[in-house]
Amino acid sequence: MLLAFSMINIVSGLAFVAIGILAGFMLSIFIGEKGLLKSRQKADLLIEDARKEAEKNKKQTLLETKQEIHNLRMDFDKQIKERKKEADALDDKLLQREQSLDRRSSNLDKRETNIDKKEELMERKKQSLDDKNNRLDKLIDEQNEKLLEIARFTMEQARDLIFRRVEDEMASEIAAYIKEEEEKAKLTADKNAKHLLSQAIQKYAQDVTSERTVSVVSLPNDEMKGRIIGREGRNIRTIEALTGIDLIIDDTPEAVVLSGFDPIRREIAKRTIESLVADGRIHPGRIEEVVEKTRSEVDRFIRDKGEEAVFEVGIGRIHPDLVKLLGRLHFRTSYGQNVLRHAIECAFLAGKLAVEIGEDEVLAKRAGLLHDIGKAVDHEVEGSHVEIGINIANRYKEPFEVIDAIQSHHGEVEAKSIIAVLVAAADALSAARPGARSESLDSYIKRLEQLENISTEVPGVDQAYAIQAGREVRVIVEPTKVDDTMAYKIARDIKEKIEEQLSYPGTIKVTVIRETRAQDIAK
Repeated sequence: MLLAFSMINIVSGLAFVAIGILAGFMLSIFIGEKGLLKSRQKADLLIEDARKEAEKNKKQTLLETKQEIHNLRMDFDKQIKERKKEADALDDKLLQREQSLDRRSSNLDKRETNIDKKEELMERKKQSLDDKNNRLDKLIDEQNEKLLEIARFTMEQARDLIFRRVEDEMASEIAAYIKEEEEKAKLTADKNAKHLLSQAIQKYAQDVTSERTVSVVSLPNDEMKGRIIGREGRNIRTIEALTGIDLIIDDTPEAVVLSGFDPIRREIAKRTIESLVADGRIHPGRIEEVVEKTRSEVDRFIRDKGEEAVFEVGIGRIHPDLVKLLGRLHFRTSYGQNVLRHAIECAFLAGKLAVEIGEDEVLAKRAGLLHDIGKAVDHEVEGSHVEIGINIANRYKEPFEVIDAIQSHHGEVEAKSIIAVLVAAADALSAARPGARSESLDSYIKRLEQLENISTEVPGVDQAYAIQAGREVRVIVEPTKVDDTMAYKIARDIKEKIEEQLSYPGTIKVTVIRETRAQDIAK
C-alpha cells in the first residue's frame, strides 16, 4: 500500500515535472517569439529611420547640388557680363579711335584738297606771269628797237630805261597780290587757331578754386584757446617757433586763425593744432613730437599729390624727385591760382591742342605739366622760376621740347618747337579763364567803377550796373531818346570803349536794355 502510494507520488511528481518542463518550454517559445517580434519591429523602425535619413540626405544633397549649380551659373553670368562689358568698352574705344581717324582722314582730305586748289591757283598764276613775261619780252624788244631808232640810245641805256618803266608798272600789281595772299593766310590762320583753341577748351573743364594766405582751425570750445596758449604763452610760442606760422587767437568763437606766406608751413601748423586738440595733451614736449610727425605726414602728402598729378595727366614714368617737386606745387599759388592745378590744366590743354594738329600728345602733356616746375623751389633758390625750371629739367635729362617749353612759355625767349608754342598757348588759356586768377580788392573795385563810368559816358545811357564779378555790364537807356536800332550801336560803342580803356581777364558781356512803360491813374 505504501509502495503503491509512493509510486503514485513519484509518478505524480514526474508528471508535474514534465508538465513544468513542457510549460517552461512553451513559455520560452512564447517569450522567444515575442522577442523576435519586437526585434523585427525594432529592425523595421531602424530600416524606416534609415530610409527617412537617406531620403533627407538625398534631398539635402540635391538642394546643395542645385545651390552650387545656381552659384556656378551666377558666377558664369557675372563673368559673361564682365566680358561683355569689357568687350563693349573695347568696342567703344575702337569706335572712338575709328571716329578720330575718320576725322583726321577728313581733315587730311580737306587739307589735301586745299593744297591742290592752291597748287592749281599758283599754276594758273604762274602761267599768267609767264604769259605776261613773254608779252613783256616782246614789248621790250619792240621798245628797244624804237628807242634805238628814235633816241639812238645805247643798248645799256635802253635796257635801264625799260627796266625802270616795267618795274614802276609792275610794282603796284605785285604789292596788291602780296597783300591779298597775306590777308588770305591771316584769315585762314586765325580761323584754324580759333578752332583749335575752342576744341581744346571744350574738351577740358575744371572747377576754379581760389587760394588764401590764412587757414582757420575749428575748436570744440573756447576753453581750448587757453590750453593752446598755455601757461604764460609757452605753448603758442613753441608752435610758432617750430612751424614759423603766426597764431591769431581773438574773439572769433571756437576758431584759431593761422597766418603765414608759406602754405606748407601753414599746413603743418594746421595739422599740428588739429592733432593736439584731438589728443588733448598740449605742452611743449608733446608739441615737438606732433610737429615732427606732421612734417613726415606732409612730406608723404606732397609725394602723393605729385603721383596723383602724374597719374591724372597720364605721362608715364617720371623721376621721383620731379614727382615730389610737382607735389610741392600744390601749396604754391600764382595770383590766387593753385599752381599744381594750373600745371595740370596746361598739360591737358596742350595735349588736346597737340592732338588737333597731329603732334605728340604725351610729350605736350609732359611739357605742360613741368613748365612751372621752378616755382616749387623759387623761394629757396636764387633766380626766376624759368631759370630754375631749366636747370631742374637739364639735371633730370628731360626732352628738348620740355626744356624749350619751360624757357619760352612767358615769351621772353622765342620758342624753337611746336610743343613749346602749344604750352605757351595752354598757359595763357589756363590763366585767362574767368575767376582763375584773383585781383586785389582795390583794383577789382576800381575796375568795376571804370566799367560803369565808361558805360554811362555814352549818350542816351541812363544807368549802368557791373554784375557777375565784372564779367557783364547791364546798361539801361532812355527809351524816349534811343530806339531799338540805336540800342545795338550803343552796345557796340561801349564794347569798343571797354576794349580800348580797360585791361581785364576773360570777356565782358554788354547788355543794353530799353524799356517803355505806360502808366495812368484811375480815380
